[in-house]
Amino acid sequence: MSHPGADRVRDVARLTGRSARSKQGSFLAEGPQAVREALRRHRAGTPTVRQVFATEDALDRHPELAEPADGVVLRRVTPEVLAAMSDTVTPQGVVAVCAMVDVNLDDVLAGSPRLVAVLCQVRDPGNAGTILRAADSAGADAVILTHGSVDLYNPKVVRSTVGSLFHLPVVLGVPFADLAARLREAGVAVLAADGYGTENLDVLQDAAASRRLTGGGAARSVGQVDDVVGAAGELRLEASTAWLFGNEAHGLSPEERDAADARVRVPVYGAAESLNVGTAATVCLYASARAQRR
Repeated sequence: MSHPGADRVRDVARLTGRSARSKQGSFLAEGPQAVREALRRHRAGTPTVRQVFATEDALDRHPELAEPADGVVLRRVTPEVLAAMSDTVTPQGVVAVCAMVDVNLDDVLAGSPRLVAVLCQVRDPGNAGTILRAADSAGADAVILTHGSVDLYNPKVVRSTVGSLFHLPVVLGVPFADLAARLREAGVAVLAADGYGTENLDVLQDAAASRRLTGGGAARSVGQVDDVVGAAGELRLEASTAWLFGNEAHGLSPEERDAADARVRVPVYGAAESLNVGTAATVCLYASARAQRR
């Protein structure tokens, strides 16, 4: 690989487009953090990385990227070649060609998940990446993207996950029509994050904390959706839960809102009209995580 116009360079660069990714079953992970996490997953036993392209300067700064990994080809390239492969204005010196990592919905539900983030037609790459990172940080068991959501393997989405893409199961292109029913069958209650929801997240968190202090907040049995509702009819954040997060411009559709067991709002105490979906998702996921883990 001697120049930016070489066939191999063009083959890698084509992965910035969706059609080439679909055809090859591969995508690009750019930057040292993303490549490091992809290699860690690969070395842990899940074949993930096919090739790594890096400049000498990047390998000097991140020598762990040059450590051998079974089946992975490391190619040292010039900054000009790397720039020709990447869709970023200022590449970070390393790119990996990775096998697609999404999984089947059946496999996720068979694992009795406790916390799931569902992206309902979320189309902004930055928001999708933020929610995936928040789910990863909150210890969620999976992320589901419904049909009409952004392409997970879009380079902008991959970069915005900063490696979290390689940490937890992600399911793609799920039709929403029967998703809520499938989740309930697996013992997972469905909550819609909705700025006009009738339930207040702060109140739910206070109630969960009170139950914990009085001994009434023990972990509920996975597989019993009714556990999301207590004897007095209150929602319980301790229950196995899937949060629905809606489209940036229109929020959740009437179908998506109606499919949920409850609509929950994050209270806004200042003058802002609403929260960005990525921010709201972070707050909701951490609220569930805290209730479930304590």
